[in-house]
Formats: sequence, structure tokens, C-alpha cells
Amino acid sequence: MTRNRLTAVVPLLLAGMLAAFTLWLDRFAQGPARDLVGPSRHDPDFIVEKLTGVLLGESGAASYSLTAAKMVHYPDDDTTLLTSPKFVSYGTPKAPVTVTASEGVVSAKGDHVYFQDDVRVTRAAYENASELVMRTNFLHVIPDRHIARTDRSVIVSDDANTVTAEGFEMNSETRVIKLLANVRGTYDPSKSPRGRPGR
Repeated sequence: MTRNRLTAVVPLLLAGMLAAFTLWLDRFAQGPARDLVGPSRHDPDFIVEKLTGVLLGESGAASYSLTAAKMVHYPDDDTTLLTSPKFVSYGTPKAPVTVTASEGVVSAKGDHVYFQDDVRVTRAAYENASELVMRTNFLHVIPDRHIARTDRSVIVSDDANTVTAEGFEMNSETRVIKLLANVRGTYDPSKSPRGRPGR
């Protein structure tokens, strides 16, 4: 399943790995005297502007998508830095979950994404449930498991509720949300779908 991830940039990733391998062979052949800049440097090997990638499931429908204003790949640790990323999980098609942030880091295998600074998670409204929004400054997403979690302060709100907590975990497939510690909240029944006339 990993080989299908971010299908729009796979050729670029392969080209980057080939370039990195070629550079490694060159350094190995030249010996240690060639390395005049000291130990490992964190320099990018390629940059992509206006990235869009989509993972398709077995049925052909989108499983999740990732867009960013810029993607920068670093060969020394095989990580990828994303500027203004937007990640959408379609684990539940009727209520997709969208994550946006100022910055994101994708792990070497692409199985972990770390969002930071002005992180916003939005679960779309469905049936009688209103749109749900979570805000924090750091979020760890595990795409293949449809999990988003943080150990930082969070604010979670929908039409009728506002909750603050330390730590949060959300499964976009099961719709289960866990608030981990110091949970406080307010509830306005007049704004709840069940509290409105005609419900």
C-alpha cells in the first residue's frame, strides 16, 4: 500500500533517491578526504511547488489526499518538509476529515505526518452532527490507520459545544474522539440540532 502513496510525486521521489544514491557512490569512491564540510548536512535534493497527491483505494475512490504550497525533500534523513499542507482523509466518505497547518513533516516511509503551527482539524458535518473543529499547535497523523493525535493543548468545538483539553486522539474511520486530560467544556442546548425546533 505504501508504494501507492502520493502517486503524483512518486517519479520525483524515485529520481531523488537515485540522485542521492549516485552522490553516495561518488563520495565512497573518492574517500573521506573529499568531505570538506564536516559531518552530515541537511541540504535538500529537490523541491516541488504546488504539490497535489492522492491515494486511491481498491475500489478506485480516494482514500486520502495531500496538497501543499511547497515540498522540500532532504536525503540525509529521507524526510519531506511541507509548506501550508492540507491533508484530507476519506476514511468515512460522508464525513471527511481535513487537516491544515503552517508546516508539515512527512517521515521517510510516508507513514507518519507531523503538522505544526496553527493546526486545524475539521470533520465535515453529517446526518444530525454539525461540523467539528479542533485547533492545536502540533498534530501527529498516521494515514493508514486514520488516526490523528496530539499531547498538546486543544480546543474542540461544534455548533453547541466548546471543549478544552490536554491531549486528543481521533479516528476518522470510527469517528471516535478521545480527550486525554484536564477536560473542560461548555454546552449550549439551544444550538444543538436536537434542541432546535422541528427536531
